[in-house]
Order: sequence, then C-alpha cells, then structure tokens
Amino acid sequence: MRAPLLNLLLITSVAGASLAQAQTQGQSVAPAPQTAAVSPDAIKQREQELEAARARQKSAEEAQAKLKAEITSIGQDRTQLNQQLIDTAANVRSVETKIDETEARLRALNGREQAMRSSLDSRRADIVEVLAALQRAGRRTPPALLVRPEDALQSLRTAMLLGAVVPELRGRAEKIASELGELVALRKTIATERDQLASDRDKVRSDQTRLTALVDERQRQQASREKDLDAENSRAIALSRQVGDLQGLITKMEQDLQSAAKAAEKAAEAARQAEAKAAATEAKAAASASAKSGPGVFKDRSRTTPAIVFASAKGLLPLPVNGNKIRDFGGSDGVGGVQKGISLATKPGSQVTTPCDGWVVYSGPFRSYGQLLILNAGGGYHVLIAGMERISVNIGQFVLTGEPVATMGSTSQVASILATNASQPVLYVEFRKDGTPIDPGPWWAANEGEKVRG
Repeated sequence: MRAPLLNLLLITSVAGASLAQAQTQGQSVAPAPQTAAVSPDAIKQREQELEAARARQKSAEEAQAKLKAEITSIGQDRTQLNQQLIDTAANVRSVETKIDETEARLRALNGREQAMRSSLDSRRADIVEVLAALQRAGRRTPPALLVRPEDALQSLRTAMLLGAVVPELRGRAEKIASELGELVALRKTIATERDQLASDRDKVRSDQTRLTALVDERQRQQASREKDLDAENSRAIALSRQVGDLQGLITKMEQDLQSAAKAAEKAAEAARQAEAKAAATEAKAAASASAKSGPGVFKDRSRTTPAIVFASAKGLLPLPVNGNKIRDFGGSDGVGGVQKGISLATKPGSQVTTPCDGWVVYSGPFRSYGQLLILNAGGGYHVLIAGMERISVNIGQFVLTGEPVATMGSTSQVASILATNASQPVLYVEFRKDGTPIDPGPWWAANEGEKVRG
C-alpha cells in the first residue's frame, strides 16, 4: 500500500515542480538573441504556420461566400431578413452572456489556484523534508534483490530506523498528496474553461460578422427606399445643434424632417388604431389579454406597426444590452442632478438591440449624450438610447423588438458617466411619456428567461 502512494506523490510533485519552474523561467528569463542562421526545423515550422494561415484564410473566404449567397437568397423579403437579424443578434447576446459567465468562473478558479499555491509555498520546508525522506526510501531496492550482503544489511538497518516514523511520515505525505491532487484537478478545470472561452469568442466573432453583413443589407434596402436619406441625416445633425434639450430635439425632428415626421405620424396612427381596437373590446380586457399573451406577441416578423400598445407591454421588454445596472431611475446622475433613466455598464463592442417596437425619429450625435437613438413607440411614448459608438439604423425606419441597432465602443461616450471615470462603456436608456421622463422599471422583463428576444 505504501509504494503506490509514494510513487503517486513523487510523480505529482515532480510534475508540479517542473511546471512551476517552467512558469518561473518563462517570467524571468529573457529570450535568447536570434542567430543569423535559421535551422531546418525552424524553417519547417514557419512553413507549417504559413500553411495554417492560408487554410484559415481560405476557410474565411468560403464562409464569406456562403454568407453572401444566403443574404442574396433573402432578396427583398423583409420578413426573412428581420428573422435573420433578430435571431443572429439574440445569438450574439447569448454568447456574450456565456463569455461573461465563463470569465467570472475563471476569475474565481484562478483565485483558488493562487490561494492553494500560496498555502503550499508557505509549507515548502515541510514538503521538502517529506519528499526527501520518501525519495531516500523510494530509491532503496528490496534487500532480496541486492547483490552485496553489505547493501542488504544497510537496507535492513535503514528500514528498521524508519519503521518508528513511517506512520507520521505517511500522514504528512497523504496530506501533501491530497493538496497536490486538488491543485492538478483545478488546473485541468481551468484549462477546460479557457478552451470553452476561446471557442465562445470564436463563435461570437463569427456571429458578429454575419450580423454586420445582415445589417448592411438591411440598410442598403432602406437606402433604396429613401433616396434622400443622406441629405436628411445631415439636416438632422444640423437641427440637433439648434436645440438645447432632448424634448426640443424630439419636437423639432418630428416637425421639420420628412422621414421623422412620417414616423411620428405612423406612430400616432398606430396608437389611435390600437386604442380604437381596445375600446371596441373594452380596454381593460384587451390590455389583460395582451399582457397574458407574453413574448409571443412579438413573433410576427412581418409587422410594420407595434405588436402591442406600449402601455400594455409592462413586464415584457428586454434590456437593450448585456450589462450591469450602475445607476437607476431617480438616483444621482453623478453631476449633481437626478437620473432620468438607467445606466448599464457593458463590455466593449457589445451588441445593442431595440427594447421595443418603434420608429426611429433621431439617429446621430447629440450634445453630451454621444451617439443618440430616439424611438417613437406610439401613444406619446419615446425611448432614448445613448452612449453607443456606432448606430446602424436611419431616421424613419420601423424597428422590431430585439433588432440590432447599434454597438458599444471601448469607453464611455456619455459626459455624465465620463465625469465618474468609468472604466468601461456605459449605455444610457430613458423612457418618456408626453415629454416627461418616467421610470422604465415596470416595463423590463422579470428575468433573462422572460426577456423578449424578438
């Protein structure tokens, strides 16, 4: 029984010592200067790397060609394009969540590994003593196999001397073996998590490439419908410089810009139709039925008006980005005022999707908000989203719940957030009813499983 324990302990300890030595050398030893001559092995390795790079490039080109063919097959089918956009955006956000969770697990695992290493390092003297004794014992071959009698005698004497301390030595050895075994298992878990993280990052990059192509196609189709889109967007930016607050911007846009005015008119008409329908079947019963229908009301991707009256969508809407809430409605805004919306800290490059159906009435930079997107959700409701680096929709577009509309940058774009020295990008979201900011809390889905993905 003693021999397997000693062998396992010696093998594990030697492996651990070799690994630690390699890590130490990797951190402290500078790379040797390159020589003029290149060995055949080095040349062969470079050829293999070049071949692998060519294979990756070919694979990427094939994937691009396949994607282009898929998008071409969609053609002018807006419903299918909407389906692809929303599903792909949902996949991106789902993998973003998995990456966040894996990174959190890795931080915890790395902390445990560091704590275990520190514990073992603090008892280095005891471990060295035990290992030295076990190695001395382990190197002794059984007396029956020895050729010289003197050696057999010496081995017997050594065994007799060790006989009184073997139980204590074995207990210490078993404790060290247990800790080393746990460390080895932990490192395997960390390696598995890192492999999964790398796989998820590859997947999100692939999905983002697909999403970019789909968004470009959506905007190409939109541009073909709005021939004067560029001129109107430039006019929108000019108008935004003439007003001093958000409500003034909304009013000015919906009055002066053709596409924004059309969007506002459509939103008002949709609200009137919804109210008329609700009145015909008793408003309370209609609102109750809409609420009970849940996220299923958003499944029709061919709709061109909101699937549900905004006031009846409470508890159904998704947050527009994956992140952590750092400021809530009614709290301090960090610059001496009151927060009129919510602020969500995100990862760089995170995908931003629409929290509701609505018409885009503004899309572009605005004062201290950075890039600003304003949606008219009908019924006097507007949704404002700010802090993105790039917006991918234009004024006048009707967008569906869960549709990709923007991406986050690498730093915060909102002035009130910059004042707090935020180390990551922050998305600001504000709901308004008839020009007055309202608490968006009642509209958000209760948990991730209930959030609307479109």
